[in-house]
Amino acid sequence: MTEWAAADGYTIGRLLVTRGLAALYLVAFLAALLQFRALIGTRGLLPVPDFVAARSFKSSPSVFHFRYSDRLFAALAVVGVLLAGFTLVGVTERLPLPACMAVWFGMWALYLSIVNVGQVWYSFGWESLLLEAGVLAIFLGNADVAPPFLVLILIRWVLFRVEFGAGLIKMRGDPCWRDLTCLYYHHETQPMPGPLSRFFHLLPRPLHRVEVAGNHVTQLVVPFGLFLPQPAAGLAAAVMILTQLWLVASGNFAWLNWITIVLALSVVPDEFYGRIVTVNADYAPTPLPFTVAVVALTVLTAALSYRPVRNLASRRQAMNASFNQWHFVNAYGAFGSITRTRHEVIVEGTADRVETPATEWREYEFKGKPGDVRRRPRQYAPYHLRLDWLMWFAAISRDYAASWFPRFVYKLLENDRKTLKLLRHNPFPEAPPARIRARVFRYRYATRSEHRATGAWWVREPVADFMMPLSLSDLRMS
Repeated sequence: MTEWAAADGYTIGRLLVTRGLAALYLVAFLAALLQFRALIGTRGLLPVPDFVAARSFKSSPSVFHFRYSDRLFAALAVVGVLLAGFTLVGVTERLPLPACMAVWFGMWALYLSIVNVGQVWYSFGWESLLLEAGVLAIFLGNADVAPPFLVLILIRWVLFRVEFGAGLIKMRGDPCWRDLTCLYYHHETQPMPGPLSRFFHLLPRPLHRVEVAGNHVTQLVVPFGLFLPQPAAGLAAAVMILTQLWLVASGNFAWLNWITIVLALSVVPDEFYGRIVTVNADYAPTPLPFTVAVVALTVLTAALSYRPVRNLASRRQAMNASFNQWHFVNAYGAFGSITRTRHEVIVEGTADRVETPATEWREYEFKGKPGDVRRRPRQYAPYHLRLDWLMWFAAISRDYAASWFPRFVYKLLENDRKTLKLLRHNPFPEAPPARIRARVFRYRYATRSEHRATGAWWVREPVADFMMPLSLSDLRMS
């Protein structure tokens, strides 16, 4: 590779990016393997065969358009896990350059095939972000070639869109971002709180305003520093990393924060890492075809950036959008609006076919979303509990759950083993319930005095019915 196109001073940064992305692909494939049967399998809540029958390959490229079975899906997910695992432990970077690129292409293509048939379960911005980062990883090279300077710049362009897009969507969205009060509510009302979220929520309100102001600086000012000479670019990346670690501690956002951290590590030069580890950068000449491929990727990215840039400039900015079916060069953003109160859909079953004053309703407990008020929220990110996240949207509006919630209830009434694996607790282990109902509760964090007195992390009260009691026969007739 010609001298202008090489970046010898980013050996450790490239290593951290490739290993970090491999770890996140491993998590993504593992989550797909463990959850797909209940969500999108042949007998799942939104079966893939039904989806591909109504869509063309052109609109949603996926190997599953040619053939689908649960066994094939599981096999491809296992292949993805293995490819990511080999890359994580350093095998892939030691392969010849074409083979290294083929492994990364394989991970991207397999995950693209999953995302493009995943429907609402895979409708989050971090899916597109992982795919876009995966495309760039194909062109980061192996251990024998210097990190391509142009690809490192493209990674910074991704980081810019992630941070600046999120900052703009906030300033254009909920007024509480402009008056610095959004964090009065967000730690309590976010989709899936973590073990420290209550601590963050109970911080003094002036500190919450400082948090919001700091977020605006990080997302609206700091991203421009990524394109300045060192050490300014590295310092900008370091600020982003620290901010993302704060978000990691305050909630569960799948791998959104972690992939942003991983990409930002590529901006920090070897001069910094050299104070911690030994940097050995002895590269062979880079093949001309690889240089041509990198330049072609850069030109393609520049051309595809038109719509994301136009989106950034638009007053009707889309929060997360893929402008092509390959999920490459996307628009990003998060939490343009903040909910002020937390509602949870609580699903309950009973063994009684006829309700009486003595009827006992037993609650289904989910793995991540709030339910039992005495259960402290758990840390799951970067692992993604897809059903739990969609239950948060369901509590906002029934419309978000219209396509899958009735089938979910049907599966519970059958005591479907695959569906129950998505839950933490099945209150009917011996025999399925006769009827299922769902109610909406208002949740808030327990105050310090309430927690000391009761041991509860939450305080809740019923608000409304989400679904009246239904039996299997009711759902069959509907």
